[in-house]
Amino acid sequence: MDSSRLAQNPWQQAIIALLGTLAPNEGYNLTALDDVRLLRSNRPLTRTPVLYDPGIVIVCQGRKRGYWGDTTYLYDAQHYLAVSVPVPFTMETDASAEEPLLALYFHLDFNLAAELLLQLDELDHSEPAEPKGLYASPMDAALSQSVLRLLEALAAPLDSQILGPALVREIYFRILTGPQGGSLRAALTARGRFGRISKALRRIHTSLGEHLDVEHLASEANMSVPTFHAHFKAITHTSPMQYLKSTRLHQARLLMVRNGHSVAMAAAQVGYESGSQFSREFKRLFGLTPRDEVARMKAAFALPPAVVGAVFVASH
Repeated sequence: MDSSRLAQNPWQQAIIALLGTLAPNEGYNLTALDDVRLLRSNRPLTRTPVLYDPGIVIVCQGRKRGYWGDTTYLYDAQHYLAVSVPVPFTMETDASAEEPLLALYFHLDFNLAAELLLQLDELDHSEPAEPKGLYASPMDAALSQSVLRLLEALAAPLDSQILGPALVREIYFRILTGPQGGSLRAALTARGRFGRISKALRRIHTSLGEHLDVEHLASEANMSVPTFHAHFKAITHTSPMQYLKSTRLHQARLLMVRNGHSVAMAAAQVGYESGSQFSREFKRLFGLTPRDEVARMKAAFALPPAVVGAVFVASH
């Protein structure tokens, strides 16, 4: 079913109309809620490397496909995407000026999620699920109507400040109790091997400029190197060193686009000692030299640097 047929649903039609008004600009449009942004894209995007932070993407019109490992994740007006750990992968977008992609992005609020998890643990005794770093799951009427109420609140400044946080909490509840909510709850609880790898991922993201190797990360996770490597790849679909390299390159791109860093400054800040090695690996990942890629991003979106950086690094 395409988005035009879904628009026949009264709440879906209202969602698209509100989103079109609240997200007039291509890229991310900020809202009164720090962790909620509205995305608009008026053009298709071919396969592009992205780094997804933990969060929730609800596409209301248009279509996205993410490619992670051997799996393709479709998220459109029928499916949302939930991400529990930072994962680099590739994605593409179906959109046009006549029917732009319109979506909501929730940067994961771990404190809010933790509060809900405590309540759910007390009241909901469903069987534990296998934790997942990323999954696409069907939308249902209850979640769609929660999204509509949030957008209606965001359209009114006073409502957004007073009612907005409670409506975001409602959406988190819908997702944590949804068809695959158990997998997200298990991931956020971060127990067992998933918890150890999640800790290693946090270490990588907070120490990009430091020297890191598999032996050190495995030791911190209290695993042997072979065990750490196997569990890491099972959860992230890539090796520890490839993950580290990809994360560094994405962060360097953000520094150049958002902060105006030179190629040399960005490379040094994310831990590269060799500028030539950085440029070589950057081109291998993104298909262009650092300067050409930054110029392409700025020209393609004609947006302020901070917004351009968010489009590709946070969760486009």
